[in-house]
Amino acid sequence: MTSASNSLFLSRGSVREILDKALDGARITDAEALTLLESRELVAVGRAADELRARRTDPGRITFIIDRNLNYTNICYTDCDFCAFYRSPGDKNEGYLLPKPVIFKKIEETLALGGTGVLMQGGHHPDLGIDYYEDLFSSIKARYPIHLHALSPPEIQHIARRSKLTIPDTLTRLRDAGLDSIPGGGGEILVDRVRELISPKKTKSNEWLGVMRHAHRLGMSTTATMMYGHVETLPERVEHMRRIRELQDETRGFRAFISWTFQDDGNRLGATVPRETMPTSFDYLLTQAVSRIYLDNVDHIQSSWVTQGMKIGQVALEFGADDLGSVMIEENVVSAAGTTHRATAEDFVRTIKALGKTAVQRDTLYRDVRVWN
Repeated sequence: MTSASNSLFLSRGSVREILDKALDGARITDAEALTLLESRELVAVGRAADELRARRTDPGRITFIIDRNLNYTNICYTDCDFCAFYRSPGDKNEGYLLPKPVIFKKIEETLALGGTGVLMQGGHHPDLGIDYYEDLFSSIKARYPIHLHALSPPEIQHIARRSKLTIPDTLTRLRDAGLDSIPGGGGEILVDRVRELISPKKTKSNEWLGVMRHAHRLGMSTTATMMYGHVETLPERVEHMRRIRELQDETRGFRAFISWTFQDDGNRLGATVPRETMPTSFDYLLTQAVSRIYLDNVDHIQSSWVTQGMKIGQVALEFGADDLGSVMIEENVVSAAGTTHRATAEDFVRTIKALGKTAVQRDTLYRDVRVWN
């Protein structure tokens, strides 16, 4: 256990004292966040998270985005234990790299459905360097008014290494070619003990944070994520959030935080995680509520209906989340791990209105696109 984890067991107050402290506007400590995660007092923690959400964003509105996950390749040599999506280099049966005309057609479909962006991610393809991405992004931007929310920090690190460039130079060239913002993929748990177990070939914690730090310094907006419920401990979940909060204090570049639970179908990690230890909907809601309370410098908390289903996704909107996320015209990574929830913009609007809230379609940067009165 790290020294940061050890410190979590010191100076822990009661749940009520911690929630009162947060509601009074004070920052809770790592130890207090752990107390909340261990408390099982879901209703009390959820109410406090909902109140803090109402103070930070308009309590009468719930936002969402119409976009698609455009997975341009599934070829990856990193072979993370939790991933059911990737195929190894040389796979002639199921491995793919989408040609430009297919990517263009997917973007045209997105725009036709009222979409404003694409979340473009793939694998660590050994043959793709900076030239491929510069050509692809500039070609897209020359044709379509679309926001490119693309390339997780591990992909950017891979591109930099493949192209023998620094991270700042890689980010600058990608930005100039049309990259608008960066998703928080590849974060999983930002504790190297965990990463050595589930993704030993992948970006280390400080490297992930370093890519985000450089992106923020270049004026690029990003999101932060947490994928939990596998081999990490509760103190390590807190340590992950601490590292996000510290970087946000430094750069103010994270616009949203999204957490979701590990999906166990079709991957090697699933066989090693006992079913009885996997997070329930209760655990999901409690973890999200604690993230709203603890991450007091991040404006938006997104509900993960894609992994939890729309019913829990709706409940999450009263446990600290102010955003329902993406309609996801297309999604391939989570569905590869056995979870296949689907929804339309109309489903989102009905779900939001059922809470007595106004549904607002936003773009990737949280600017209003349409208010559904």
